[in-house]
This record gives sequence, C-alpha cells and structure tokens, in this order.
Amino acid sequence: MKLIGLLGGMSPESTAIYYSALNRLVQQRLGGQHSARVLLYSVDFDEIAVAQHAGDWDRTTEILVEAARSLERGGADFALLGTNTMHKVFDEVQGAVAIPFLHVVDAAGERIRAAGHRRVALLGTRFTMEQDFYRSRLDDRFGIEAMVPDAPDREAIHRVIYEELCRGQIREDSRREYVRIIQRLGELGAEGVILGCTEIGMLIRPEDSPIPPSTRPASTPKRRWRGRSLRRRMSGTSPPPAARRS
Repeated sequence: MKLIGLLGGMSPESTAIYYSALNRLVQQRLGGQHSARVLLYSVDFDEIAVAQHAGDWDRTTEILVEAARSLERGGADFALLGTNTMHKVFDEVQGAVAIPFLHVVDAAGERIRAAGHRRVALLGTRFTMEQDFYRSRLDDRFGIEAMVPDAPDREAIHRVIYEELCRGQIREDSRREYVRIIQRLGELGAEGVILGCTEIGMLIRPEDSPIPPSTRPASTPKRRWRGRSLRRRMSGTSPPPAARRS
C-alpha cells in the first residue's frame, strides 16, 4: 500500500475530516481491518491564518514548502493539501518536491462535470471566493462558472469559518445564514454549490442545502471520486498530476 502524505493543520478540524475520509476510503476498498497508511504533517494554523490576513503569501508558501519536503523525506508516495484556500500556492508547493500532489479543484471539477452542472455557487474563505486561483482553474479546465455571494455575504461566510468552524463551533444561526446565502445564489442561477472550505461541511449537511451540494470534502460522491484517484495512484496506473498539466 502506498504511503499518503497529508499536509494539514489548516485548521485541525479540516485535517481530522481528511484523515477520517482517507481511512474510510481504504476500509471500504479493502475491507477487513485495513486503514490508510498516512504520513501527517500538521502546521500551526495560527501562523498560517495571520499570514493569510496580512497578505503575506510568501510566508505561507515557505511554511507549506517546508512541510511538503518533510513529507517527501518521510517517504510519502503522493500527497494532499488538507485545505482549499492554500491551493492558492499549490504550484509553488508542487514545484518544490518530486512527489505528486492531488489538486482539490480537479476533484471538484470532475464531480461537477459528472453531475452535468455548468454554473455553481462557491462558498469558502474570502481568499477563495475573491481571488481567481480556484475559479479560474474550474473555468479553464472544466468550463464551469463559479458564482460567489455579494461582499457582505462573503464577509459573513469568512467570519464564520475563522471565528467559529476552525474552532469547532457549530451555531444554528450561522447555519441559517449560510442556507440563506445558498438559497439566494440558487435563485440567481446556481445549479449546485461547492462547499469550498472543508470546515463548511461541518455546518451545512446535505439536507440543509436548498440546492444540491456539488462537492463536500467528506461526502460520499466526492469520496468516490477521490477513491478512484486514490486507487489509481496506489496501483501506479495513473500518471502524476504534474504530467497531466498543460
């Protein structure tokens, strides 16, 4: 069995979701008492969050590159970033190591395309919603348009992520606010919604969303996509992401 590198700690709540999902995938695939061989590098999220809000993306890159190199030295065969927002510096992290990293937007794009959706809502941190690293990859590679909420709603989503969800706090008033925002985007033409921050899946359950969740970090559909990718990677039948990039 291949050794999976998981670069996490962004936040610990997110890391736990990825770790659990990986183990469920392996157990479902292999049965018995099998679990994933995972090498975890968990960063101090406070340092990341401070740098994010200061716009110091060079510092976040330094932290993640150091972590990725540690995973590589530790023997990981391939790796995941346990975060959506930090895919902003994915290319820099991937370029610093020889082992392949799987890209979360590619997983999302495959799932959305399979559902036949071409226009979806995107919820995430302010960085994910307002910068183009997520939306442009969806559009360029999959022809999928990602709609984002208006500025006040983006701020509300961002605040709940950092002040509540990253600390493990689930509030019903925040759930109602998120549902209202998703409903509004559905009225504007979104066919589905990307919960583009892992922690949002703690708050918005499938039955909560007024439009179909296109992706959820720990949902069954996305696990199935990741499971196929994982099986190919573990069996050596799939080329690394770097080889597929145009």
